[in-house]
Amino acid sequence: MRGKLFLIKPLSLRILLQSMPNPIKISLVNPQRFPFFYGYIVLVIGSIGILASIPGQTIGVSVFTDPVKDALGLSRNQFSNAYMLGTLLSSALVARAGIWFDAYGARYVAFFATLLLGVSLLIFSVSVEISETIKRVFNFQSWSVPFLLITLLFFLIRFSGQGVLTMASRNMIMMWFKKNRGKINSISSITVSLGFSSAPILLNRLIDDHGWEMSWQIMAMSLFVFCVCILLLYRNRPEDFDLLPDGFANKEADWKKEEEESHFTLEEAKKTRAFWMIGLLLAFNSFYVTGFTFHIVSIFGSQDYTKAEAIAIFLPMSIIAIFVSTLCNILSDYIEHKIYLFIMLSAGVLASLGLLLLSSPVGVYLLVGGLGTMGGLFAVINAVTWPRFFGREHLGSITGKVMSFLVVGSAIAPSLFSYCYTALGSYRYIGYATLAFLLFLIIGSFKVKNPQLKTEDI
Repeated sequence: MRGKLFLIKPLSLRILLQSMPNPIKISLVNPQRFPFFYGYIVLVIGSIGILASIPGQTIGVSVFTDPVKDALGLSRNQFSNAYMLGTLLSSALVARAGIWFDAYGARYVAFFATLLLGVSLLIFSVSVEISETIKRVFNFQSWSVPFLLITLLFFLIRFSGQGVLTMASRNMIMMWFKKNRGKINSISSITVSLGFSSAPILLNRLIDDHGWEMSWQIMAMSLFVFCVCILLLYRNRPEDFDLLPDGFANKEADWKKEEEESHFTLEEAKKTRAFWMIGLLLAFNSFYVTGFTFHIVSIFGSQDYTKAEAIAIFLPMSIIAIFVSTLCNILSDYIEHKIYLFIMLSAGVLASLGLLLLSSPVGVYLLVGGLGTMGGLFAVINAVTWPRFFGREHLGSITGKVMSFLVVGSAIAPSLFSYCYTALGSYRYIGYATLAFLLFLIIGSFKVKNPQLKTEDI
């Protein structure tokens, strides 16, 4: 039976872990000496790590779109294409970052990702000066100079922020919990949802007060401080310190129960329908949310809404996302995940219809409800489902591959949204394309099964 062939032999996991060199133990902070389960520290610092990735996320870049493209002398299409190319380049490496996570752990992977993100923001803050210097030195006055420059910078912040830092922080939290994984993720999701939903408003205020250049410099300095926190507090997995997920005592019976779980490699996971349907659905969410957020001011402006009205929808969206995420995370420890799959598909349909009907208040309600529900379920499925279906041993390589899907989706979205508007005169045509793709996913998802137990549905 598929999945049963990949069971870890009795005590083999424990023996393997004990025989491996463990540089992660070298630290001023030892989880074994804490008066309470260290997983709760991991929950807090890992959630902050996901929030620290905001400068590399679309929601963090979108607020800078108009002032940066104008300062560099680029059109909306050129800026979107640079974002697309940079993000596509990052997708080629983000799967490799998952392998690094399995090999070196969350601590070192997250540290170097955060350091790279901070350095990239500093360079981005002086991108106009760099562009003008290159033009002057080579006597080459062309839009291609700033275009190539920010393509490289987008690659760096998307790879380090959206890709590696987010993946390492989320996976680390999931490593430390198993039985209570859904409940713990609900706490993390609330924090992340509040942070992401308030980010556009806070960043917009930061830009108004200090300018976009200084705003990126302030965020870069904050990331360098967080690098120190990562070295002090990030820990990859409880087994590195002779602990077990959820804080269980390190007893023989607990290890035996832990070893009954099937641990799929990436190649084995790719042979299941669940991997592809769920991965593609998460990629759709990344595509739609990225394109919509990147051009939100323009999308609403095309229907005579103001910038303030466009940004204001993030608040009700976040409230819905927090409610859905909290409820579904708690229930995820007890119910079949296939239900979540179809709820998220239905929410995608609502969001697509909302784009088609945006000229009326009904369209706004559909967008808010659909995007809010998708955002809430994304936080559940992308964190809880993968270790529940495929185990923890190769979680980095599996989620790294899925992250590459998400990165590709977010890469092509801004340009497709932009060309749809500039070439066809309306963003509504994106809604038709997404509805067709969702129909394909709905049909393909009916036979999805849980790979852990062949006879059990998700």
